[in-house]
Amino acid sequence: MDLKTLREVAEIVDPVERARVLSRLMTEEQGLVTEAAKMRRQAIAEARESGLSQEEIASRLGVSPGRISQMRKGPAARAPEGPALPAPKVLVHRALPTEPSVRGSQSLFLAEAERQGLRADRRMLYVGLEPASDHVAACLRVEPGSEIVARRKMMTANDIPVRIATSYFRADLFGDTRLAEPEFVQPSLQSALIALGYSFGHAEESLTARPPTVFERETLELEPGDWVVQVLRASYSTEGTPIHVLETICAGNRHIFSVGQVSGYDEF
Repeated sequence: MDLKTLREVAEIVDPVERARVLSRLMTEEQGLVTEAAKMRRQAIAEARESGLSQEEIASRLGVSPGRISQMRKGPAARAPEGPALPAPKVLVHRALPTEPSVRGSQSLFLAEAERQGLRADRRMLYVGLEPASDHVAACLRVEPGSEIVARRKMMTANDIPVRIATSYFRADLFGDTRLAEPEFVQPSLQSALIALGYSFGHAEESLTARPPTVFERETLELEPGDWVVQVLRASYSTEGTPIHVLETICAGNRHIFSVGQVSGYDEF
């Protein structure tokens, strides 16, 4: 994404569609995110001036009305005018490695949250091709910047955003399969991989704590100074083929990580 692209987006007549395209570009390229965010605020303001309600804009963009308020204010205007109320908190337990029965379920997160008595939900943010980052490219054994299939979703617990999970697949292996299609794969990604003829061989999982990117901070609604924990799991078939890379970005102060050893069979 460059300034020429932003100028082309600025010519889109429908302000909500303009905001949608800018949101996608911000996800794919963080370099010009500040300018894109400013243009998105302007697009949302134009949509409000045209008569659309905040709820209507939120529905069309696939976010909550509260998120629209944040987009309109921008980072410099988010300080409360009066005494700040305590932010709602939630703690989600995340086991490393994950129990096979949980990983083999329809949704790892939903299964985990149900066990913990939390009201959990998930929403797909993006499905499509995007350039492979260095660490994901290394796991998939492709060149950095190569186009790969990405399936990115956000998880909430008790209506609080807690995780961004992105599944990555090699485009040469899965670009023409249902793994590259929008919406959730039913009944699960695991079953889809098995149906395509792949058997689980082994996985490598790493955990890294770091400051969030702008996209992660906005999506997870983090406060200044909050960190994220990145859990990267690379799964390989019995033949050693890189099948599935799952990158989970967890709000650090909303998780408890239980690290243990799981015996028996595992799954992608």
